[in-house]
Amino acid sequence: MSAELLIHAAGPCVTLQDKGRYGYRRYGVTPAGPMDYSAYAAATQAVNASAALEISLGGATLSCIGAPLSAAVAGGDFDCRLDGKQLPPACRFTLTPESLLTIRAGKTGSWCYFAMSADLDDDKILGSYASHTRSGIGPYRPFTAGDRLLITPQLTSPIEFEKIEAPWLSDDKKPIRVLLGPQHDYFSTQNLAQFLATQWRIGPHSDRMAYTLEGEPLTHLHGHDLISDGVTMGAIQIPGSGIPFVLMADCQPTGGYPKIATIIGADLGRVAQHRPGDCLHFELVALEQALEARQLLREAVSTGASYTKLDSNFSHLDLLSHNLIGGVISASDDMNQSK
Repeated sequence: MSAELLIHAAGPCVTLQDKGRYGYRRYGVTPAGPMDYSAYAAATQAVNASAALEISLGGATLSCIGAPLSAAVAGGDFDCRLDGKQLPPACRFTLTPESLLTIRAGKTGSWCYFAMSADLDDDKILGSYASHTRSGIGPYRPFTAGDRLLITPQLTSPIEFEKIEAPWLSDDKKPIRVLLGPQHDYFSTQNLAQFLATQWRIGPHSDRMAYTLEGEPLTHLHGHDLISDGVTMGAIQIPGSGIPFVLMADCQPTGGYPKIATIIGADLGRVAQHRPGDCLHFELVALEQALEARQLLREAVSTGASYTKLDSNFSHLDLLSHNLIGGVISASDDMNQSK
């Protein structure tokens, strides 16, 4: 049975993402993939999907044509409504051809994922559906109003609003944990201490390629140019301006600026969900702590695959009664970013 997903409205940077396009960095191909992997994983695991629409602060309005869909949303604390009825920030449900799903920016968070139990009718590019907009790699460009996605639904049974436990949703102000970067010796002990002590603010020129950090500039000990080497999501580079920027999912395969630190995999999603103007600070941890944090979050997201049915009077305020932890797991077990 064929069907279509109709995009009625879409803000900037609504793209299709899967786990990413790995094994091609040596050819200059960026993996892309989700900005917040744990939220993406929660949505796709809920309906056994192989990909998801990643929706930015501009939001999106969706409907289906031809057949109902088992669907799920997960991400930041977005305002998700099905035919005007508010949904929890993370839940699965049935999207019928008569229904309209609207996803808008809420109180916090920058990214939301919409997944559906359906096969996509287009071929993968280099083994992945992931969209890398700068290079134009991927079977789909960023979605705009009027676009239609051809799909083959795999509906199992109707779903009536089942909440997904969301361990990545957290408004705590805990520091973002980092490992020392490969060029941390390009900075003095005093500069490293300054980097860790500064309350950095996410700059307005931030996107899927990199988040800029506003604060007191850092100073290099040995200049800021080096022979380009491999980089990964979460690497924090310091260019000649001394203003750090955090490489994100669409980052380039190599970089020629010193990398003072790398964000651990378990905290990448927390960083990604920051909006311009939000503040964060960093804490240095050991590799063993990074690996333990990754495992704990992986287990929490896996446990969250159990669902709670919601009655018609469910309020999103119910989430505030739960102790939720923040973080993210790696998009690939063999990636450096998962350390």
